[in-house]
Amino acid sequence: MKIAQYGTAIVVLHAIANGLHGLAHIEIPVALSVLQSSFVAIVTFLIPIIAAVLLWTQFYRLGSWLLLGSMAGSLLFAIYNHLLVISPDHVSQVAFAGWGMLFQVTAILILIVNGFGCWVGIVALKTTTQQEQVW
Repeated sequence: MKIAQYGTAIVVLHAIANGLHGLAHIEIPVALSVLQSSFVAIVTFLIPIIAAVLLWTQFYRLGSWLLLGSMAGSLLFAIYNHLLVISPDHVSQVAFAGWGMLFQVTAILILIVNGFGCWVGIVALKTTTQQEQVW
């Protein structure tokens, strides 16, 4: 059950960081394409919530995979859009004033939370594999 607790905690932190970042996106504004918005809605918001719920059920292994996949996908998306490609979504293109400060701080926070989320997903998968080997 500790894995379910850690997984749920990381999903809550992930939702808060991404929610605040999304608010900054709206207020600045930094628009996302339809494809980017769809990715964020599904991979960044919906799948982690489903994963957290599944971690508390008999489908915890599926929840572990969904947690790892969604956190890894979100991490790669954030690295690509905030650090690699120079666009309005890149941290260097948003002034560090007003909503820009929230944008930049949460962009980095998202990287940290997603990194921890990947780690929790990996630990969860290792734990479920060890449990299956015992049985």
